[in-house]
Amino acid sequence: MEPAVLTDITQNVSTGSLPGWERVDELVREAHRRYADERSGTVADYIPVLAEVDPELFGLALIESNGGLHDAGDALHSFSIQSISKMFVYALAIQEHGHARVRELVGVNNTGLSFNSVMAIELNGGHPMNPMVNAGAIATTALMPGTTSVEQWERLRDGLSAFAGRPLSLDGVVYSSEAETNDRNRAIGRLLRSYGRLEGEPDEVVDVYTRQCALSVTAHDLAVMGATLADGGVNPVTGERVVSADVCRDTLAVVASTGLYERSGEWLFEIGLPAKSGVAGGIVAVSPGKGAVAGFSPRLDPAGNSVRSQLAIGHLSRSLGLNLFASAPVTPDALHR
Repeated sequence: MEPAVLTDITQNVSTGSLPGWERVDELVREAHRRYADERSGTVADYIPVLAEVDPELFGLALIESNGGLHDAGDALHSFSIQSISKMFVYALAIQEHGHARVRELVGVNNTGLSFNSVMAIELNGGHPMNPMVNAGAIATTALMPGTTSVEQWERLRDGLSAFAGRPLSLDGVVYSSEAETNDRNRAIGRLLRSYGRLEGEPDEVVDVYTRQCALSVTAHDLAVMGATLADGGVNPVTGERVVSADVCRDTLAVVASTGLYERSGEWLFEIGLPAKSGVAGGIVAVSPGKGAVAGFSPRLDPAGNSVRSQLAIGHLSRSLGLNLFASAPVTPDALHR
């Protein structure tokens, strides 16, 4: 499928705030209705349990930085977070170790290759390049504090739960299914260790990474998690500070250029928002200072990004003025304020 092109949706521009609650709610529901019948794409099948999901599921959620909640469709249906976990674990790693260390170890540049590429590691002298591909994400997971893999897992789950504003649990069926087909990630872990880019025992780190991808979330959860990054690290629902504002900036900058794999540049050009996708069908996009919108629908494009979620988020980016790069001429009245 070609990248989402939404030329029939007027690009509105907002300057730091969203419209009133009722207008936002109306547009969220409109975006959901508009793309509910879109059936392009196919469900992921390289993880056996994901191939069994109902392809008609479609949820959409928007959480405002002031805590306003907007859900539509299957926004409360649970699914595995998969690669969307990478952006939040990356934020936790920066919070723990600082900007410079994580940047040096993991990197911030797009590989231009698939998310699970081994070639990208070899071509870059063992450097994982960025935290949104599997190599970089595995290296990032290894940075979680803890003297054992069990402690690292608990710290990781607690951190992602703080982003979501509720305790997140492991989907054991998804974890088992992924663990049985995880040879490539194990190879990546060992390759990183051979280059001195991985802290800890590779198979244990990969197991923690596999668990993080199997955490169960909803589109509503993802929107709350994204809104925490939009709100300078404070969860807008619970009021808890999860990470610092500087960590949010670093995280969103990397996600903007790498969050949708090899389609990241096209997404940023068309939609204009930092966003992260996962092969279970979720996408979360963040508009700093305003909030976050998350979609869930299992049918994916060839790069592994949910088709309906891309379209619905693109609709809201335009209609709510979320695009970071959109601008409009200053009106004469504004010049005299």
